[in-house]
Amino acid sequence: MSDEFDELTLPPPRERIYCNRTLSLRGIRAIGFDMDYTLIHYHTEPWERAAYQHAKKRLASAGWPVMDLEYDPSFATLGLIMDLELGNVVKANRFGYVKRAFHGTREVEFQEMRDIYAREPVDLGDRRYRFMNTLFALSEAHLYAQFVDLLDAGELQKANESIRNGLPIGYEEAYRLVRSAIDEAHMMGELKAEIIADPDSFVDLDPDVPLALMDLAHGGKKVMLITNSGWPYTRAMMEWAFDRYLPKSKGWRDLFDVVIVAARKPLFFSAPNPVYEVVDEDKGLLEPALGPLKRGKVYHGGSADLVETQLDIRGEDVLYVGDHIFSDVNVSKRMYRWRTALVVRELEQDLEALEAFKPKQAELTAKMDLKEAMEHRLSHMRLALQRLDRGYGPQAEVDATELKERAKTLRKELRALDATIAPLAEEFSRLSNERWGLLMRAGNDKSHLARQIEKNADIYTSRVSNFLGNTPFVYLRSPRGSLPHDHGPAGGS
Repeated sequence: MSDEFDELTLPPPRERIYCNRTLSLRGIRAIGFDMDYTLIHYHTEPWERAAYQHAKKRLASAGWPVMDLEYDPSFATLGLIMDLELGNVVKANRFGYVKRAFHGTREVEFQEMRDIYAREPVDLGDRRYRFMNTLFALSEAHLYAQFVDLLDAGELQKANESIRNGLPIGYEEAYRLVRSAIDEAHMMGELKAEIIADPDSFVDLDPDVPLALMDLAHGGKKVMLITNSGWPYTRAMMEWAFDRYLPKSKGWRDLFDVVIVAARKPLFFSAPNPVYEVVDEDKGLLEPALGPLKRGKVYHGGSADLVETQLDIRGEDVLYVGDHIFSDVNVSKRMYRWRTALVVRELEQDLEALEAFKPKQAELTAKMDLKEAMEHRLSHMRLALQRLDRGYGPQAEVDATELKERAKTLRKELRALDATIAPLAEEFSRLSNERWGLLMRAGNDKSHLARQIEKNADIYTSRVSNFLGNTPFVYLRSPRGSLPHDHGPAGGS
């Protein structure tokens, strides 16, 4: 007799939680969640277009020649790196070697790119580089690339003569102008007011998130909301995105043991900030919080140390889930040894692209295996000819003339094979994103983003609701580490 449990299988790839470091969720006592792009996901294009327009408005009011610029949502993707010294936007592999580059909005040809970066791997510790580790950076990267175009055309310097008395302006200064305008767009409240007024246009609803949080809470976890957003915006977004999926007697705050807004991450994890209670929720009035953190109350500020003390939890008892590699997962792991989960929504797009490419991937793999075998044979022919010519070592059974002819034929076959491999390899390199390819890949290697995720996030997934299909009791095992010699001889694809 079978039932629903006998028919259960692992979740499909887009709904899985991927593990870098083995984690038993059943042993986690508290789980903290970021809000923006974590509990609540946004339609990226309208959000970033709105941020772009607000930033452009500020730049135009300061006298910069931006009114003819238009936002291209396809220009940038997560995990790119802005080179402020050269005015480039690049994608690098895990070792920091650049695999694709744009100067401004112009794609850099391979030879030019190699000339620039062959001996200069990207080092994120160098102030010339800015890593795009959050979706909020997409509009910033595109506006910066357009500013590079304006600078190269002399338009910025021309405007600069009247705005700042002709002080020199370069690629790094152009970035500071763009970054300042983007920061103002996020901080001045106009953008968030626009989102609150029309959440349908900006918020990508996920009805499974509230149930996933309830499962975690009833599974014995303390559930926390720890967000940098302020109280008015947090309340508006959470009510709109959550309350419709809860019983009428319940609201989103019933899902959480602790609610902290304006957390000021990463300072939340690195400094003993004061904590206040929101005592007038309509006016946002604050008073110093006295006594323990209480369920049903809203707190402003505070620190990870306070949370650990109040909930009597420590280090690996806590899992923090966020979308920002550094201010969410890196610093919480580094400062408190909290376990970490990264939400990477674009992973779904990559997985779908890879699934669709599977038949061609099998063909590409077979062709690359054949190419490796043919190159191996050609190498031995060359070695045999060398020994014949120099008169040393074991000698081939065939004479040099025949060996040269066979090598010539094999080279011709290799060129023909390469001609069939090239379009498949090019198609693979453009999967998911025409300009930049797969999020977690750079050529045949891991991307720099993949390396940062591997280094900082114990687990990663595309959305919080994926906890639903994996249950609060899942034991997540990291895969056996893969080494080059696990996959056969060197020199392969």
